[in-house]
Amino acid sequence: MDRDISPPPLKRRKFNLQPLDQERPTGTESSVRIFSWNINGVEAFLPSASPKITTFFKRADGRAVSPPRTTRESSTNSLRSFVRRHNWPEVLFLQEIKIKNGNSKTVAALLASLNTPLDAKDSISDDRSYTLHTVLPKDKFNAKAFNGKLYGVGTVIRKDFAQSHSAYTRDVDWDLEGRVSITELNRKSGSRQGAAPERDQASSSSLPPPLAFVNVYAVNGTSAPYRSPETGKIISTRHAHKIAFHSHLRDECLGLEARGFDVVVAGDLNIARGLLDGHPNLRTFPKQHCVNRADFNVKFFGDEDNLRAQAYVTGSTAEQAVFDSVDVFRAIRGTERKYTYHPRTRDWGSSGDRVDLIMVSKGLWESGRVLETDILDSPQERGPSDHVPLWVRLKYSSRETTEEDGAI
Repeated sequence: MDRDISPPPLKRRKFNLQPLDQERPTGTESSVRIFSWNINGVEAFLPSASPKITTFFKRADGRAVSPPRTTRESSTNSLRSFVRRHNWPEVLFLQEIKIKNGNSKTVAALLASLNTPLDAKDSISDDRSYTLHTVLPKDKFNAKAFNGKLYGVGTVIRKDFAQSHSAYTRDVDWDLEGRVSITELNRKSGSRQGAAPERDQASSSSLPPPLAFVNVYAVNGTSAPYRSPETGKIISTRHAHKIAFHSHLRDECLGLEARGFDVVVAGDLNIARGLLDGHPNLRTFPKQHCVNRADFNVKFFGDEDNLRAQAYVTGSTAEQAVFDSVDVFRAIRGTERKYTYHPRTRDWGSSGDRVDLIMVSKGLWESGRVLETDILDSPQERGPSDHVPLWVRLKYSSRETTEEDGAI
């Protein structure tokens, strides 16, 4: 692709986007907000559970150090603080939670931290409490570093939303590293969990297709070896594993569409799509990163979206099947530069990449049901992570949007 090609003009859609220092938009009975955040480890978000090791030391004069308070204090980085600050979003995707497979204690602590009141003004109700589904690594040959505390995703859904839409969250059999969680919404409350949506009913009642949400923490391509999950024998590199992951994820999205869902993919895709998405420069060395980038862009986006995003597609060896999706940040925000990954080893603003994305199936975009989106690009929102959150608001109805809906 010629990198000098300008993206085509955006459709004339005006969005009432709120500045970061104002209150976040809230959901309505006909809309849903999805937040996504790579938190780079859950430990920083959990309450302090045990005294520090210095508790057992003695001072130089022989007197014991005063013991710390033994009450269980909430972390200043608590996820409940986050969801309250953002007006109790219906869905929160977490990536890289770094919980070892089988560690039910930490999973329980994470859920408790989401549902424990912060203060006297904080009340627990179905519209202010959450369910949690985690997918943790179980590949004993490729997910054994850090004693198994790596990777992992968590899907957090507000209870009233989960109940009213019979939300059914599952993992996928092709992912053994804790990278993918899928939530399917049934149109009718009380429907059998996991049942396929009923397209015929949708057309006869003029209801839009039901939604499926895909929470993703994609493979980071490197030259490190990738081993057979069955035998442990080296069979390729992490670069090749990333390419295979793209194909599996694409096929999963195509399968959801074939079953009648409109699909939303959100998370850390570990890809900066094009020149707009890297600061000060887009990473192009070693060359395999360019191959990975092109492979992703060709498998998940059509020509229109790739032009709009000034995406890199040269050198792709991808097969022709495409999950034709729309990168909502580029579709709504144009060439605006915001980044989701900010390394903590560098000064804020000196380096960044937009590697966390929200993508929607083209039919969902063309229905006009994608209302607004943003990247919470600030040190305060980054918190203890090296990524910042991003969000999208979607409408259930396909009727024309109004100013009351947040769009004109």
